[in-house]
Amino acid sequence: MSAQTTRVCFELRVRPELIDEYVARHTPVPTEMLDEIAAAGRRNYSLFLGEHGRLIGYYETDDDAAAQAYLAASPIAAAWEAEMAPFFLGLEGRPDQAATALTEVFHLADQLAYAGRNPS
Repeated sequence: MSAQTTRVCFELRVRPELIDEYVARHTPVPTEMLDEIAAAGRRNYSLFLGEHGRLIGYYETDDDAAAQAYLAASPIAAAWEAEMAPFFLGLEGRPDQAATALTEVFHLADQLAYAGRNPS
């Protein structure tokens, strides 16, 4: 990971009655949307689904503002987000723009580096 890499974690709530369909829509995600995510500069992107529709997302990027701007201008991303919006509870706007950001409080490699230890 470069010194400029930003780790981004966010939370959304999937409607419980739509969880199975939400999972099916991500198995797999359309190739053109995967290409847009990568072109935006997001990598190591994962989604984790918990109980009651709790969805946690994580990705890394070197410039999150640029990645967000790229996806905001993408017709492919706009179409995908419009399709995904009905799956979520309590959102105003596109899911990729209205998710609740989570604050990182611990990262092993950072703390090992701070302690002068090799984070490998």
